[in-house]
Amino acid sequence: MADLIEKPLGCTCFKLRRLTRAMSRVYDQHMAAVGLKTTQYSVLTNAARAALPVAELAERLGTERTTLTRNLKPLIEAGWVTLEAGADSRQRIVTITAAGRAKVAQAYVAWRGAQNTLENLLGAATVRALHAQLDATLQQLTPLIEDLHHAHPD
Repeated sequence: MADLIEKPLGCTCFKLRRLTRAMSRVYDQHMAAVGLKTTQYSVLTNAARAALPVAELAERLGTERTTLTRNLKPLIEAGWVTLEAGADSRQRIVTITAAGRAKVAQAYVAWRGAQNTLENLLGAATVRALHAQLDATLQQLTPLIEDLHHAHPD
């Protein structure tokens, strides 16, 4: 009977966090050459696509609004983004500056270096499969995340 009990798979959250930390170290090492962290590069590249309200940009990045506001501070201080008034007095629109666009162009080279490092190490097919699995998993988790958000709004 004891042979029929399936061994636990292990903590998926722990394994993903460990992988994320390792990946972040690779990307951050490349980004350090241009004075950015990977998270800052993500904010800048998304802001470069379109000026967005803080809440909408946070949703695109998959982060909390308060975390994004904290992460915007050094980018604002560097002159790479600004917070413009929105449709009402409470809304702030994240807008990239010309200096921010120049920083994105410079940082793209560093990001490409990190991406190439991983693709060369893991193989393009493995990276493609990883992306597909991550996208599918996020899509499957979306209803759960939305349910949790509605149960505990910030």
